[in-house]
Amino acid sequence: MKKVLYPGSFDPFTNGHLDLVERASRLFDQVLVAVAINLEKNPMFSLEEREEIIRRSCSHLHNVEVVAFRGLLVDAIEIFEAQAILRGLRAFSDFEYELQMALMNRSLRNNCETVFMMPSADNSYVSSRMVKQIACFGGRFDHCVPPPAAAALQRRIAEMEAEKSL
Repeated sequence: MKKVLYPGSFDPFTNGHLDLVERASRLFDQVLVAVAINLEKNPMFSLEEREEIIRRSCSHLHNVEVVAFRGLLVDAIEIFEAQAILRGLRAFSDFEYELQMALMNRSLRNNCETVFMMPSADNSYVSSRMVKQIACFGGRFDHCVPPPAAAALQRRIAEMEAEKSL
């Protein structure tokens, strides 16, 4: 069984992420969406919330599983018995960083392969950071995220607004 591990913080999970998962699900027997636990980041959503948003967004894909990991990606590859890492490239600037990461991962584990995919043109400009900024300033973001992520973002923004008014 050929498994690919798609790592990220997914805060929030976007249509760009979903696009890659859907396309990878046609190429691999199993896609593991690996939510990273990164203590240096201050995510808008908890690990459990991110996992649930992704599960609900990918519920139509029967060969997709959501997992969490902490630490080195090369260790996660071994733990989850994946054959490759999936990474998305939106722009040329992404490529330089992703190439360095792929080469470093291979230097740590020589059988660690990285597969790069480009998003569809409709999603090439979407990033989690920009979606959060637009949402926080009251802009329209629902066209950038799957419905479960849009609902979660709307709830979180409402919670933040309620805290401000106290």
